[in-house]
Amino acid sequence: MSAPAKLRGNPPAPAPIVVQKYGGTSVGKQLHMITGNIVPQYLNDGYRVVVVCSARSGNTKATGTTNLLLRAALEAIRPKGPDLSSSVPSLRNSPSQSPAPGTPVTPRQSYLSGSLSNLRMTASGVGLDKMNGDDDRQLFDDTVDQIKRDHLEAAQKTIVNSKEVLQEVEEELEYDCERLRGFLRAAQIIDEISTRSKDIIMGVGERLSCRIVAASLRDRGIDSELVSLESIIDWDVLGDEAEVASKSADGPPQLGQEFYSKLSQRLGERLAECGDRVPVVTGFFGVVPGSLLAQVGRGYSDLCAALCAVGLSAAELQVWKEVDGIFTADPRKVPTARLLSTITPEEAAELTYYGSEVIHPFTMEQVIRAAIPIRIKNVENPRGEGTIIFPDTVSADAADETHTAKTTVAPSAAPYAPASLPSSVLEPHLGPTAITIKDTVVVLSVHSNRKTISHGFFARIFGALDKHGIVVDLISTSEVHVSMAIHGEIRKSVLDRVTRDLKVVGEISISRDMAILSLVGKHMKNMVGVAGKMFTTLAEGNVNIEMISQGASEINISCVIEERDAVKALNLVHLKLLHQAPQVFS
Repeated sequence: MSAPAKLRGNPPAPAPIVVQKYGGTSVGKQLHMITGNIVPQYLNDGYRVVVVCSARSGNTKATGTTNLLLRAALEAIRPKGPDLSSSVPSLRNSPSQSPAPGTPVTPRQSYLSGSLSNLRMTASGVGLDKMNGDDDRQLFDDTVDQIKRDHLEAAQKTIVNSKEVLQEVEEELEYDCERLRGFLRAAQIIDEISTRSKDIIMGVGERLSCRIVAASLRDRGIDSELVSLESIIDWDVLGDEAEVASKSADGPPQLGQEFYSKLSQRLGERLAECGDRVPVVTGFFGVVPGSLLAQVGRGYSDLCAALCAVGLSAAELQVWKEVDGIFTADPRKVPTARLLSTITPEEAAELTYYGSEVIHPFTMEQVIRAAIPIRIKNVENPRGEGTIIFPDTVSADAADETHTAKTTVAPSAAPYAPASLPSSVLEPHLGPTAITIKDTVVVLSVHSNRKTISHGFFARIFGALDKHGIVVDLISTSEVHVSMAIHGEIRKSVLDRVTRDLKVVGEISISRDMAILSLVGKHMKNMVGVAGKMFTTLAEGNVNIEMISQGASEINISCVIEERDAVKALNLVHLKLLHQAPQVFS
């Protein structure tokens, strides 16, 4: 698609905007590619770039920044050292107390001029940190030290051109970590970590990550600005949501579209203030009713990127991972898996729920509503095409109009160009699109004591599950029997309590070490016999099926099998139903 012609005398059209979301692993391991290759290339090709970052991940999940922060929060209410209640008067008389990690910080110049020792004293509330020597160290002190050490080492490794930039970011990282330490000590004194406090503590991870990314860009001569969103949500954005939350008696209400629309508008206004600078945005966007973790989950940074894209009317939202895109199956388990050039949001949501880490469903809902394509890209292979997530129900004319309105640079002129959406790309996949497996599943079966299921049978079952916070992935029912597939990582004590509560309903049986095999395709209903072929293939491969579930829409055909047969089942079904040459569009 060629760029629209410029009319003589009209002001030049603004450059198209690309919002790039980078996960913790990408920031932790491929920062040199992000700041030294990907972002500069898009800028050189005429795009405006917005970078959204998650908290850095370590070599293992347990050593990731978010997990370390959650561990520090737990350690704050398990004090190792002496009782700190005697320090409360000193806090009360202190002329300067530690701000919470989620509150706006003072301008950079106000604290860079001071020494690091003074910063430690201020951040931890008149020097509670190490005030009494090593004997006053708490469990969380070692965790905070590890977080600080990891980020300082990362900054020193990536910032190699400017000593001034390195010194500046080291002081900023030191400040944030000592401020976190002070916040944890305050939480220890009151012996409580609320959901709000936990959100604030988690938000420190994104701030630390973005400080390093922004500094790395400046080190390479790209003017950047850290955009911290801890205070972006106020009463104007919350609207009725805050009132509803205060009146709710049954847990936090789900945030509605009105909230997300207001927030995306506010984000667009804030990012527009950056001008020609590259905004580096924290994936954490503040405290919401009921906690961000409870409302959105660990994928909140994806949602933040989506809201930024909507607020800026971006040409494309890019989610950068360590894979080339979405495949017909996990390529680590199925050697014949193919890269999908396009996939619908419904299919991507199903794959995410049933085992494939694609993208948070809330993210897709927001950008697709605004007709913004989502592109999954590989940070290790930036020139790869990736996979486009976009509805196949959009007409070609509408897609072309949307893309023309947002894109002023011809994709053919830029090797990293955002997605154009010709009609061929939007043609639906006929039949299955992909297959995935969800491991570590437990099947809980309830057999009624009566000849038929009595009134209230299901209500009592799901009431018991709801009481213990258990989510059911699949359910299969017969005249007197109900089988439910649930995630197997549930604690044994919780499962024992559920079993005890359900014994009054009927006989209980539990099958462990199971897996859910899911065949996904929005248009499978247009093909006759897909389910039959799938189950026949499994039977021919001696794969026993524990339970079957299929919705009326036929977007997902799922069954529960033994976990030891998972890889074999994946390959068998993929070979029978998905192993074909990619469809070539003219």
